[in-house]
Amino acid sequence: MSDQPLLRAQGVRKSFGSVEVLKGIDLEVRQGQVVSLIGASGSGKTTFLRCVNLLEEHDAGDILLDGEPIGYRVENGRRRRLSETRVSAQRARIGMVFQQFNLFPHLTAEENVMLGLTKVLGKGKAEAREIAGHWLGRVGLEARRAHYPYQLSGGQQQRVAIARAVAMEPRLLLFDEVTSALDPELVAEVLGVMQQLAESGMTMLVVSHEMLFVRDVSHHVVFMDGGRVAQAGPPAEVFDRPDSDRLRGFLGRFHGMFGGVRH
Repeated sequence: MSDQPLLRAQGVRKSFGSVEVLKGIDLEVRQGQVVSLIGASGSGKTTFLRCVNLLEEHDAGDILLDGEPIGYRVENGRRRRLSETRVSAQRARIGMVFQQFNLFPHLTAEENVMLGLTKVLGKGKAEAREIAGHWLGRVGLEARRAHYPYQLSGGQQQRVAIARAVAMEPRLLLFDEVTSALDPELVAEVLGVMQQLAESGMTMLVVSHEMLFVRDVSHHVVFMDGGRVAQAGPPAEVFDRPDSDRLRGFLGRFHGMFGGVRH
């Protein structure tokens, strides 16, 4: 892993009307790292991911990818939104997998993966089809490449969505509670694909309530509470030595899963 952060957030704030959802987030992700965001619903995790991926525009602070501000430039001390062309180019370097699969129902698995390759990256259909086949094979769906979403299970659809994101060769891959819409028996197959990506060196920023997965796969864990980073550190530190009642209470919801937690 590089010593220089691939992603750096400094003092990031975001409000919706009078409600401040992000209250000064500082966070770094280095190349090859898996950083996981944990915390109760409403703590700002998904909003932060959406700011990183330019689906929401943050109100203050900086989010930098490879040292470049995301979504805006500073002129005469003022932030100015980048052109949509430039924003699209930045977004292409950041892949995102959502809670819902967001597959196009009229396209096959292969065509769903090919679409961004041809429309965004400008690759020819033959090359795009080869890349799509490679990544569908990597997520265990080579035999399903001609299937439409309705012919796939939820876990298979989510694996297509992961293949679609990774095929774009993003610098950073974001996962937003990607197992939350799945039946319990399908969760393991999606987490298995994510673990393989982590082991291959993919840089990942993950929002998840799958605590065993977070502990096993992450290099760094960030506990968010009320729009702030309440504790951050290596998994063993966060899970075994929570330094607040809020974190102890949050971990306590997982029924003694972490025997080392001190109360």
